[in-house]
Amino acid sequence: MSVNEYVKYMTQQFTKFIDRSPDEKRSQKPDYTAQPVCTNRWLGLLPFAWKLFLNKAD
Repeated sequence: MSVNEYVKYMTQQFTKFIDRSPDEKRSQKPDYTAQPVCTNRWLGLLPFAWKLFLNKAD
């Protein structure tokens, strides 16, 4: 792919992104309302760190 084709492609993608309606933008927004994992919610970062330590030790 030449540089000109790449620039053309990126320009097309950018204009598609900008021209979306507000409803489309809202529907594609990630949902951050999901509950975190129970162990992280109850005990914080310690279970996660312990899991990483054990996986690294294997």
